[in-house]
Amino acid sequence: QVQLVESGGGSVQAGGSLRLSCAGSGFTYTCMAWFRQAPGKEREGVAAIDSDGRPSYADSVKGRFTISKDNAKNTLYLEMNSLNAEDTAMYYCAAEGGYCYGAFLRPVREYTYWGQGTQVNVSS
Repeated sequence: QVQLVESGGGSVQAGGSLRLSCAGSGFTYTCMAWFRQAPGKEREGVAAIDSDGRPSYADSVKGRFTISKDNAKNTLYLEMNSLNAEDTAMYYCAAEGGYCYGAFLRPVREYTYWGQGTQVNVSS
């Protein structure tokens, strides 16, 4: 069964940190990303990692967020530092069953598999 399960969300004060995890099962994922969606807004790409492990980030999170992947555990991570209120959103893990190459954010439509999301709330 193909499944992605996120964890690690929660409530923090501005300036705080959180680490999100996304455990994959049923498939070996090599092309993965984190998206987020705030109320009333479209889902947007936050960070992505290609099949060679090259990361890419949205301008709004560069220097604050770090994406990484543990291939042995089939798990994706997002280390989030210096959080601010604008980071408040539901965060989703996404994966593509094939390979992808290139350090750039791919659109929502290019990912086949999605987790249920984990909520991040940042209070100012």
